[in-house]
Amino acid sequence: MSDRSRAVVIGCGPAGLMAAERLAEAGVSVRAFERMPSVGRKFLLAGRGGLNLTHSEPTDRLLARYGEAAGRLAAPIGAFPAEALRDWCAGLGVETFVGSSGRIFPKSLKASPLLRAWLARLGGLGVRIETRRRWTGFTDDGRLLFETPSGPEAVGADVVVLALGGASWPRLGGDGGWVSPLAEAGVSVKPLKPANCGFFTRWSSVFAQRFAGAPLKRAALSFEGETVRGEAVVTADGIEGGLIYALAAALRDAIERDGEAVASLDLRPDLDIDALAERLSRPRGKRSFSTHLSKTASLPPVAVALLREAGTHPPGPVEISRRIKALPLRLTAPKPVERAISTAGGVEFAELDEGFMLRRRPGVFLAGEMLDWEAPTGGYLLQACFATGRAAGDAAARWLAARAAA
Repeated sequence: MSDRSRAVVIGCGPAGLMAAERLAEAGVSVRAFERMPSVGRKFLLAGRGGLNLTHSEPTDRLLARYGEAAGRLAAPIGAFPAEALRDWCAGLGVETFVGSSGRIFPKSLKASPLLRAWLARLGGLGVRIETRRRWTGFTDDGRLLFETPSGPEAVGADVVVLALGGASWPRLGGDGGWVSPLAEAGVSVKPLKPANCGFFTRWSSVFAQRFAGAPLKRAALSFEGETVRGEAVVTADGIEGGLIYALAAALRDAIERDGEAVASLDLRPDLDIDALAERLSRPRGKRSFSTHLSKTASLPPVAVALLREAGTHPPGPVEISRRIKALPLRLTAPKPVERAISTAGGVEFAELDEGFMLRRRPGVFLAGEMLDWEAPTGGYLLQACFATGRAAGDAAARWLAARAAA
């Protein structure tokens, strides 16, 4: 392919960088634009707690995590599944391992070594990265408009890949500012919503003051027929953490539909009602009821306080045990999208062809979290970003080649 073919990639997170790599490997001259002063900021943040790259479960089960979007993500993830992602990391000198939960991490558990090696590879391929460039839309003749430190700039390109992320963590780069320019171009975008997020609830002032920041461990949460185990953290105005994130999509949608969502919280998922009732039937002596609950049912103070939040204690051990196993958790609203881990909504798949090119804008391809999909934490978010970035980059290179041959 001629070096005269020019590609512009906008957004330098995992999806954008992967698209840039594939285009450059196909012999295309690539300029990559990033609105922040440096690239991969959200990627680096994800690595602070151990960079969860993907998941080792079979691809069919992995795809099911994407819900309604699974069909459209089957091809890119099938072409670049977890094992291929691990091989790609190895090619950058980054070894990976499978954790006890099936999640896949780099051995260093950090994002920075991977990002450094990746940027070095891109530099070697001739990819030119330009920061502090905010995309604001298209000119009448199809050029790309940017806000830059030196003023507005219009850039021409033979092909474009947009990988501008969602709207969570805007201070790291993704602020959803791309929605308006695409909507003005006639592209249908589903509203951006929080995904993998915390929720608001109405704690009493006493509970909120005393237990804000308290971890809730060894718990299970059930909603609409699905049950998950994990941990959560009480906040002054609600609750967040992996236990909540796992069911966040269903909870968010229920609140949007019904005005609230009432989940069932199991404070002792490892014990059944009969075992709990037997423990609670033991003589209390001079202990307060709260102390009795704590000692016999092995409940931490925050769990005992949650039982009090639900109202007057039921009269007998069996009834109390039932409440411990199915404590109503009334959620009133999701936390704002800027506080979420990821974003739901985005450009509808009907707007794209099989290669993720906009039907209304030939030569403009999309990748990553801009697309209308969501997934739980566990490696699924990055897996889809890498895979769709790769697919968009490959499709953009093929489109250029076809035009050159025409």
